[in-house]
Amino acid sequence: MLLKELIQGIDYTEVINRSGLDISTLDIKMLSSDSRKVFDDSLFVCISGSISDGHDYAANAYKNGCRVFVSERRPSLPDDAYIIITKNSRVALAELSATFFGHPSRELTVIGITGTKGKTTSSLLIYNILSANGVKAGYIGSNGVYYGECRFDTINTTPESYDLHEHMRNMRNAGVTTVVMEVSSQALKMARVHGIRFDICVFTNLSPDHIGEFEHPDFDDYKNCKHTLFTDYGAQYIVYNGDDEYAGEMIGGIRCKMASISGKGCSSADYRAKNIAYFRSPGKISVNFDCEEAEGTYPVSLSFPGEFSVYNALTALAVCRRLGLETKDIVETMRNVRIKGRFETYELPNGATAVIDYAHNGISLKAALTALRNYAPNRLICLFGSIGGRTKMRRAELGLVASRDADFCILTSDNPDSEPPSAIIGEIASYFTAGTCPYVAIPDRRKAIEYALETSAKGDIILLAGKGHETYQLICGIREEFSEAQIIEEYCKEKSLKN
Repeated sequence: MLLKELIQGIDYTEVINRSGLDISTLDIKMLSSDSRKVFDDSLFVCISGSISDGHDYAANAYKNGCRVFVSERRPSLPDDAYIIITKNSRVALAELSATFFGHPSRELTVIGITGTKGKTTSSLLIYNILSANGVKAGYIGSNGVYYGECRFDTINTTPESYDLHEHMRNMRNAGVTTVVMEVSSQALKMARVHGIRFDICVFTNLSPDHIGEFEHPDFDDYKNCKHTLFTDYGAQYIVYNGDDEYAGEMIGGIRCKMASISGKGCSSADYRAKNIAYFRSPGKISVNFDCEEAEGTYPVSLSFPGEFSVYNALTALAVCRRLGLETKDIVETMRNVRIKGRFETYELPNGATAVIDYAHNGISLKAALTALRNYAPNRLICLFGSIGGRTKMRRAELGLVASRDADFCILTSDNPDSEPPSAIIGEIASYFTAGTCPYVAIPDRRKAIEYALETSAKGDIILLAGKGHETYQLICGIREEFSEAQIIEEYCKEKSLKN
């Protein structure tokens, strides 16, 4: 795309063109905020991050052949560099990306889901329901990017703006009509979703999370960032959890059509659950309920446990009904949906059950343990750790919840990065006070999982919390291959061969 066309959509304060470059003929082939990825005919955007500053890498981008730069201040570059100064380079990157890929969100029905818990399961339920009922759908979120036969991994819950618009353009070119996307608070704070038009916006729930030195300074900032999804992105329809204490703050004063859900059977809700019942059978932990809505009552059966799964299902129902699907078809599809890393259940040869879930903070861990307690385990074993280098407040939450709600705990590593695993484990262990459940500390997560499997007995439920869909361990900045599902499958195969 010609540079003169590309920059028309951004707000800039100054252009530095000491070489007299003619932008009317300069064709830009790629944008990036990563200096390692640029080349001749690229545009490099200098992003000021929480840990590093892209302005410091402008010289490296120049060395790699880049001559066009967007920045918030003047980087020190040779005279043949073309520099565009803007007040907010994150917003500029999003606007440039939207223009570069032809504003693909305008050609799609885009569903944005935000909240502290439930984003991934709700999003993937919707994606699977739509796909099974003839809608060409795409998904973007924690579990990756899905559309058709294409599957891509993502580093963040919501990718960077350039990647988002590129994925959406590729989806549209592949015939996708509807995209369901997890929208994180960080994505909203860092303008990753700037320039995307959302048709349907969803609020799942809200509780303190992602508060720390490199994330949100406090809960108000976290909450306010979430709120912008409903006010700043053109929502035509909102689905919200009417049972959540922050629902009023999220949707108050917004004028568009809405639907509310209630897992507590609130009569004023548009979609409400009644007669919730829990079932456990070999290799399966499920929950059933009746969904009441305007057209009648429908029985729902899910292959996920717990009350929170009811909320996720109601969310999916409300969104898919808005998109024109019949309730009976939605309910039938949900019966068979499985989601990677969200209460993935494995029956062990000894009669115990292993469950892999992404629960990684105090509230989600409590919800997971409470849900599993409903299935009357012989022992409820909880294996978990906490990430290194940030969100250290989680360690207290996790330790307090696990020590009170589990029967036995195995403290281990979970993406320790550059922080010593023993230090993280020690901090968590300090919240296991006298009279709480016993625990062991095994820093090597593979060995910890093997220990849990070997020492379990018939009727036990082992919750492997924190990693969920992830297939790596982050150690000293390097993502080392690591799959909990693979470890369990290898264990089960080995035991079966021996028997």
